[in-house]
Amino acid sequence: MLPAEDTGRFTGKVAVVTGASRGIGLAIAERIVADGGRVCITARKADALAEGVESLGGPEHAMFVAGAADDGAHQDEVIAATTDAFGPIDFLVNNTGINPAYGRTIDIDLEAADKIFRVNVVAAIAWAQKVYRSSMAERGGAIVNVASVAGQRPAPGIGVYGASKAALIHVTEELAVELGPDIRVNAVAPAVVKTNFAKALYEGREDEVAAPYPLKRLGVPSDIGSVVAFLLSQDAAWMTGQTLTVDGGVLLTGGV
Repeated sequence: MLPAEDTGRFTGKVAVVTGASRGIGLAIAERIVADGGRVCITARKADALAEGVESLGGPEHAMFVAGAADDGAHQDEVIAATTDAFGPIDFLVNNTGINPAYGRTIDIDLEAADKIFRVNVVAAIAWAQKVYRSSMAERGGAIVNVASVAGQRPAPGIGVYGASKAALIHVTEELAVELGPDIRVNAVAPAVVKTNFAKALYEGREDEVAAPYPLKRLGVPSDIGSVVAFLLSQDAAWMTGQTLTVDGGVLLTGGV
């Protein structure tokens, strides 16, 4: 559900949010639209994306293009379609992330490891390149990458996923140095957020998983959406190359 009040801070702004048919990505899109912006959401499933567009207020406010985040042709289609429908792109949120493997890093299937890095890191760079070339090089803008606390300390069982998010954090810093002063690049690093993607980490034992969190609850998508909206906005105009940890305090206790 969208916030009741439109602050207008994104009026006239256009965003692309990847991995946004539900969960954190859709919550980010909701905040952008609620603050007056227009957004193209992307993911693999067209039906879920269509439902997302309706929840965002319909085609006046949102559109979708279905496809794989690491598919170059899909990336080109998204940028062309968004620009045709809404105008030049001001914001990019790289939210797509996958983790098809669980277990020890030493045992991981190398094809799975390659896919994790291709989607979580290389595709994020590709999206940034293409949005930069299409509009941001001339107009400026802001990019936010959705990383993870798993990229900030060891995360047993999801080590390669964590390594990919650590790489994404470093990519964020490199792009911030390269693209300033007109383009800001930041990241967020959530802990466990209640989404379908993270369900295996907490389902059936939510209280147990939340116990080490000083705030005594797991995250919800809107917790991340509001922080991403802040980073995109002029409220964060003197911030670049930063990774904001949004974790209910769990890293303070040594948890992940």
